[in-house]
Amino acid sequence: MRRVITYGTFDLLHYGHINLLKRAKSLGDYLIVALSTDEFNWQEKHKKCYFSYEQRKSLLEAIRYVDLVIPEESWEQKRSDVHEYHIDTFVIGDDWKGRFDFLKEEGADVVYLSRTPEISTTQIKENLGHRNET
Repeated sequence: MRRVITYGTFDLLHYGHINLLKRAKSLGDYLIVALSTDEFNWQEKHKKCYFSYEQRKSLLEAIRYVDLVIPEESWEQKRSDVHEYHIDTFVIGDDWKGRFDFLKEEGADVVYLSRTPEISTTQIKENLGHRNET
């Protein structure tokens, strides 16, 4: 069984997220999503999420491509996750291109997938903000 892992915040879940998860799952048999905790998002990424970790986790668990959701609590855990979960392929968006190539040394293939260009959580938040101004 080929195991794939991806990481993200997945706040305001949208079809771009679904596209990423579908393509990630197509690279293996079992997809693990490491979901950023609220604390990690706030302290390390300086992001405040609309949905809580538990709400975002429930949404991801309802998606047929996702087999397991685990918490992402630090930048450094990627290396240990590859070992602990016996990961064959690490997948992340191409805006991180090159940043995780060190995982190849751990025995994982590293794949950077292109984002769905016309949608992002940031764009949704900006559009909602503009609607509230009018």
